Amino acid sequence: MRKLAKIYFLVIAMLAAANAFGQDHLYSQFFNSPVYLNPALNGQFDGDFRASFIYRNQYTSSGDNSNYLTASLDYNIPKFGGGVGLMFSRSSEGGDFLNSNNISGIYSYSVGSDNYVLSFGLQAGISNRSIDLSKLVFDDQIDPQIGIIPGAVSSADALDFNNKYYFDSGAGVNLVVGDFMLGAAMQHLNRPNDSFTGAPATLPIRSTAYLSYRYDLNADDNMDDDEKSYVIPSVVLYKQSTAQSLTAGVEYKHRSVSAGLWYRGGGGDGPSAVVVTLIFDLFVNRDTGEKFRLGVSHDVPVSGINYGNSSGTTEASLNYITINPNRGDDTPKFEGSHRCYDFY
Repeated sequence: MRKLAKIYFLVIAMLAAANAFGQDHLYSQFFNSPVYLNPALNGQFDGDFRASFIYRNQYTSSGDNSNYLTASLDYNIPKFGGGVGLMFSRSSEGGDFLNSNNISGIYSYSVGSDNYVLSFGLQAGISNRSIDLSKLVFDDQIDPQIGIIPGAVSSADALDFNNKYYFDSGAGVNLVVGDFMLGAAMQHLNRPNDSFTGAPATLPIRSTAYLSYRYDLNADDNMDDDEKSYVIPSVVLYKQSTAQSLTAGVEYKHRSVSAGLWYRGGGGDGPSAVVVTLIFDLFVNRDTGEKFRLGVSHDVPVSGINYGNSSGTTEASLNYITINPNRGDDTPKFEGSHRCYDFY
């Protein structure tokens, strides 16, 4: 029992450390989950309603892979140059051992002219974290000869807290000037306490900053924008407590198809990966404004976990945009300038 108590104590200590230095999940297709990237991108699209969904399966064949998904709905209000939205995000880590859920409301607003557009976004919602103790294995469930004993039940006491709710908030800003876009966002601004042990453990602020440039390969040709080809290099920096990540790469966009090549560095001894992305506009109706987009990507780790042991990480995304037939005659603000959706 002393050994069991010692292991149980170590588990609690590791959980406390995870709470103190936890890191939010990040998407390789950051441009296909714009509201998760920055609340200032809420309502920033060419249409009235947008539905976005992205799913990430990390370290597919590791046995204890993690899964992440984010779904959002946002409504564009032309006279604000922004809109309102709702976002749900979920993560299941360590073979569903640790689960996190968040639902948030988002509001955005823009100012500017035909030369620039500056957007602001606010986000507020409720988060929940929970531990499934049935996924843990203690030493009294292990046999030295056969390993884990099928059906064995541990005599270890349950945690006092295995389910935690807390208020969560975020904010962001995005600026488009000519062919440049740059933005920044901060999540967990209120530093919520998400501890399972009862001892205070605040969630670190997640900071995001990015820069993109849109180079028109057909600038001298008399063509519609959706018929042109573009090269769009981007850099995205994430930082949360001592964890940081830098993604840099380029996307080639030609009509309804985009292909990208990216490198993500984990910072210090963190994992790094090469990412390949493919985006397809499967359906575009110019008369109704409808658009349906499919994105796929794959991460190949180049440091940290070996690819042969993990099979890398795969993402899939869906985006749907449509027009409200009863929208009226509201004309978009800053109609003559580039907007953020021109960069993805």
